[in-house]
Amino acid sequence: MRSETIADRINGFNSSLDAPKELPHGVELMNPYSDEEAYRLSALFYSKFFSDNNPRTGVFGINPGRFGAGVTGVPFTDPVKMEKDCGIPNHFEKRGELSSDFVYRMIDEVGGPQKFYSKYFLTAICPLGFVKDGKNMNYYDSAALLEATEPFIIETLYQQLDI
Repeated sequence: MRSETIADRINGFNSSLDAPKELPHGVELMNPYSDEEAYRLSALFYSKFFSDNNPRTGVFGINPGRFGAGVTGVPFTDPVKMEKDCGIPNHFEKRGELSSDFVYRMIDEVGGPQKFYSKYFLTAICPLGFVKDGKNMNYYDSAALLEATEPFIIETLYQQLDI
């Protein structure tokens, strides 16, 4: 039996992400875990909702966006939801994000964050995000970006499944 919790494993995973080194021209990497405050808040989130070893169903999104997980480090969780729904105060700009609004309406329908996160683990196929020309970019939006990120995606998918 593992003595470390799911939160410990998620936080360890997030702090050790080895981002793809070569991205296509004009594509910028968005790694929220390289920001000390985003990492601290995401670690608080995971400690609050995942400090056990109970099984969860993984729900995979695409990759972080610049107003949600790209800021907070928690998939589908913008700074507004982090504070109001999850009870984790933060000093990030309180800008909502559409997918976060949708997901948290669904979370509320199943009983709120405590109940939801006791059964589900929201994550992303690619745990890091991308921006080009100031706009979100998904890993599959260009053949060059997909080629550059595919080994990273495959490796981190296996790591997340192990969590």
